[in-house]
Amino acid sequence: MQRLESHACFGGTQEVWSHASSALGCDMRFGVYLPPQAGHGPCPVLYWLSGLTCTEQNFITKSGAQRYAAEHGVILVTPDTSPRGEDVANDQRYDLGQGAGFYLNATQSPWAAHYRMHDYIVDELPALVDACFPTDGSRAISGHSMGGHGALVIALRNPGRYRSVSAFSPIVAPSRVPWGEQAFTAYLGEDRAAWREWDAVELVAAARERLPLLVDQGAADEFLATQLQPERLAQACAAVGHPLTLRMQSGYDHSYYFVQSFIGDHIAWHAAALKRSS
Repeated sequence: MQRLESHACFGGTQEVWSHASSALGCDMRFGVYLPPQAGHGPCPVLYWLSGLTCTEQNFITKSGAQRYAAEHGVILVTPDTSPRGEDVANDQRYDLGQGAGFYLNATQSPWAAHYRMHDYIVDELPALVDACFPTDGSRAISGHSMGGHGALVIALRNPGRYRSVSAFSPIVAPSRVPWGEQAFTAYLGEDRAAWREWDAVELVAAARERLPLLVDQGAADEFLATQLQPERLAQACAAVGHPLTLRMQSGYDHSYYFVQSFIGDHIAWHAAALKRSS
């Protein structure tokens, strides 16, 4: 690995690292915030998955999350949103290709050669983080928009792997909205049956672990009705008794101003779950 950035922040250190990813077949960057507690012993890790067009930089520079991570002694790990590089397939559209990995394992050409973000987030990156930083082996996961989709799907697909999961403005039913339909057709093909494995609403019905879901959604979000549709997740959870806290936040939109406003709640919620399970 190569450390690209290191900044003192709330008594800890915000770093950015690069490494060669075997899962993705390219070089990847990720952010790591090490709270002051990490200087004295192992800490739990919260993985944050960002949304469309983002890199590791959006969350670490816009969310203000380091303040709360320092308060609760939580390491923050922020990967990029897709594989990158001249040899990596891309598209001119902002919501497909580089910057829009959708946290799945692509099966269709040309995407399948590199777009295996699920395996990267679940297996390769945590192994690297646990080997190189003072972690205690416990993990939580969260994200925003496309990253909220990723956090929910990854937690539901991997029971027992995470102690808690939350999301801001997630794409909860990608099989039924334009963002997801476009991405899934490209990455997974035309067979909609294959899409269900990457759709939180579909996965809730058969979930083997009833890990409580915390979702914050801005009521003034410009994508609420067309792309996000949190009521679908609420209906799916109610049908099977899956615990869900869905908070509709009046006046808030899809931006990082929204994330800033409630990230402290989410980190405190994750920290409590990680401590209960320690």
